[in-house]
Amino acid sequence: MREQQIKIFCDFDGTITTKDVGEHMFYQFGDSQKAIEIFQRWLRKEIDSAQEWTELLALVKNLTENEFNEFLSTIEIRYGFEEFVKFCADNEIELTILSDGMDFYIKKIFEINGFQELKFYSNSLIFTDNGPKVSFPYSDEECKACANCKRNHIIENSGDEDITMYIGDGYSDTCPVQYVDYIFAKETLLKFCEKERISYFPFKNFKDVIARISPLLEKSKIKKRHQAELKRKAVYAQG
Repeated sequence: MREQQIKIFCDFDGTITTKDVGEHMFYQFGDSQKAIEIFQRWLRKEIDSAQEWTELLALVKNLTENEFNEFLSTIEIRYGFEEFVKFCADNEIELTILSDGMDFYIKKIFEINGFQELKFYSNSLIFTDNGPKVSFPYSDEECKACANCKRNHIIENSGDEDITMYIGDGYSDTCPVQYVDYIFAKETLLKFCEKERISYFPFKNFKDVIARISPLLEKSKIKKRHQAELKRKAVYAQG
């Protein structure tokens, strides 16, 4: 009988969805060249994530809610995610979505695909008469990788005895994976884990993730990652 609680944290853009919604909305409705320049400045750490989002949204002042909804109806969910959500529910695994994207499009895409009950944390987007406006309810002054501090959500939503897992693909995932026991990585996150010598499982879709987690459920005690424990303790010590 497994006594440890497994808690899985999963990125949204490019992980649950087959393409990065946050990026493609600016390619679709804004100035794609300027958007690329802003993304590159963020990747070079010349600006933080909140400034990146603010500058990007300035490119799409004339975007209407109806136009955006029509665009969101074309977004595809990655293969196996529906089965993965059921797998987590069947095995009493707590699943939380952590996104440096926007609540408006996450809610809409989840509604379209029947995942309204999933818990998620993200930045906030509203449509006003003057265009879309963004706010950052979960920002952390020390965190520059994302405006929605994913590390903090992991720390606040898990305990010392829990087994924590993270699924992601991008730059905003490079911070939170340092605080979890098991990592499922692709693309930019995979390269980061290899460079930093952080153990991970590669994945292409959520069937791959299910296949890796299933054998762990048969263990009476799942091994934690020592470096992640040390990182978490350092955060706890800060208060």
